[in-house]
Amino acid sequence: MSTIKLRATAKGDEVTVKSLMTHPMTPTTKDKKTGEEMPAHFIQEVACEHNGALVMTANWSVGISKNPYLSFKFKGGAKGDKVKISWVDNTGATDSDETKVR
Repeated sequence: MSTIKLRATAKGDEVTVKSLMTHPMTPTTKDKKTGEEMPAHFIQEVACEHNGALVMTANWSVGISKNPYLSFKFKGGAKGDKVKISWVDNTGATDSDETKVR
């Protein structure tokens, strides 16, 4: 099951992409009981492709909130085109989701 909810809508040749990603996005913290340092866990890179061509890349760090929401627009799209969002976190985990532009 994907951790990404994705929607893409066209108005003319402008496509609006909206995505909600389920991820803890935790900074480095200390365990309250043991005092042991717990490593950060966050999405490092988000990429969006339109019909296989890269249209957006975002480099993130621990400053992004839990379950991040991302919205952006790009020109040159049309209804029926494919849009794909993918992410990689600092542990090497990945996820992606694809949808058609409505």
